[in-house]
Amino acid sequence: MSMKLTGRIDSNNAAMLEKELLKELDGQTGTPVVLDASGLEYISSAGLRVLLRIRKQHPDMKITGVSSEVYEILDMTGFTEMMQVEKAYRMVSIEGCEEIGRGANGTIYRIDRDNVVKVYNNADALADIQHEREVAKLALILGIPTAISYDVVRVGESYGSVFELLNARSFSKILAAEPEKLDWCVKEYVALLKKIHSTLVPHGKLPDMKETALSWARFLQEYLPEEAGRKLQALVEAVPHDDHMLHGDYHTKNLELQNDEVLLIDMDTLAVGHPVFELASIYNAFVGYSELDHEVIKAFQGFDYQTGRAFWRKSLAAYLGTTDERRLNEIEDKARILGYARMIRRSIRRKGLETEKGRAEIALWKEQLLGLLEKVDTLVFARNEMEIEATDENLSAVQSFVEEQLEAVGCAPRAQMQIGVAVEEIFINIAHYAYAPDKGKATVRVEVSDDPVTVTITFVDHGVPYDPLAKPDPDVALPAGERPVGGLGIFLTKKLMDDVSYEYRNGQNILTLKKKL
Repeated sequence: MSMKLTGRIDSNNAAMLEKELLKELDGQTGTPVVLDASGLEYISSAGLRVLLRIRKQHPDMKITGVSSEVYEILDMTGFTEMMQVEKAYRMVSIEGCEEIGRGANGTIYRIDRDNVVKVYNNADALADIQHEREVAKLALILGIPTAISYDVVRVGESYGSVFELLNARSFSKILAAEPEKLDWCVKEYVALLKKIHSTLVPHGKLPDMKETALSWARFLQEYLPEEAGRKLQALVEAVPHDDHMLHGDYHTKNLELQNDEVLLIDMDTLAVGHPVFELASIYNAFVGYSELDHEVIKAFQGFDYQTGRAFWRKSLAAYLGTTDERRLNEIEDKARILGYARMIRRSIRRKGLETEKGRAEIALWKEQLLGLLEKVDTLVFARNEMEIEATDENLSAVQSFVEEQLEAVGCAPRAQMQIGVAVEEIFINIAHYAYAPDKGKATVRVEVSDDPVTVTITFVDHGVPYDPLAKPDPDVALPAGERPVGGLGIFLTKKLMDDVSYEYRNGQNILTLKKKL
């Protein structure tokens, strides 16, 4: 039963209004009550008491169409907690507006020079909007640059969130209009991705992406051969829990460049988990969905399949810190397993088996998935490792990589400087002597353990066997003119670190540094 509240409700008319409402509600026990407050301009405590007494008789009472001013009163006095109260939302039209982003749950349109609106697919999206606003605030507090919605509006039969994005351009538009900026986009894209993945989220604040991936694996049990289905589920179950942040829909339409600042948008998919889940989503966005029909990415991102494929591989290389094709293919295969599982499930749930194109896509993805399941035994990979050519020119890349890992665990500046000195000494030593006169690669791995918090940095090369620790320490008490050349770098490293060890194993020089933080 619906009734209207209009004008002002105060001490002068509250008693009369209560009589009128109770008269209309007489005999309506158990009937849902909706109070339409679209015409209500003012309410005092006397009016609030009327609402309370009616609500006691009709516990499922709902108030709709509440103005911002009245809503503030109801919210301040706790009414929004004890009953359903719906604001009156201003209407926004997206007719003729430019689409600037599209995600799993909605589409983003530019409505004017300064503002964009995300229109949700779900017509009853208020809970979704509230969730996205909460997780976006959490991300911002944790240091992720993102836009926060400042208003909720009606858009046709659905709802939308309004954000201020003044003169912003998505990375998709930049790539489409200026393909020569691909490497710049990759650099910025990966830098923010690493920041996201190094952000530790308080336990329980975001959903676990592993549970979502398990739902894909369980769904596919009846569509895959029994052994393949079991292995897929076992692979996902074996991924360890991880409370580091994932975006969940990280593609170039969801990165906006505004006044030289990169902002992340479309935050409703925020989660936690191992980065392999994120890489699967990224692979799908730039390659997977377009593998059969290369025009799919053109329609979605605005650039062609070749650009998407190049962007994916360059981003993967930058993220992993290696250009080694074997390593890239290994990690790509892990991501593809999850990516194909997700796409097959999505297509089947959207009636893909009922269309010719859908059946062709599912057949392609299924064939690829089955082939990968035969050769991949784990989805986990070390994200704290890089392989790089051991040259002087690559020292800065190695230092940046180590610094990123140290900053993620809050390493103090003094310890970070000391570790930086040791890293330089060891890497330059490998660059100059391990493969001389030729060149070769070095692997750098950073690990952090607890109790006490200790950082372990391991250097691996395939050069000539050489134990730098076997050389006697220089006598630093000798006058400068009497000191032999060399040996100071390793000496300094041993002094700055808590432990330095060397071993030669399986044709590899392995030097390990440890420092308590």
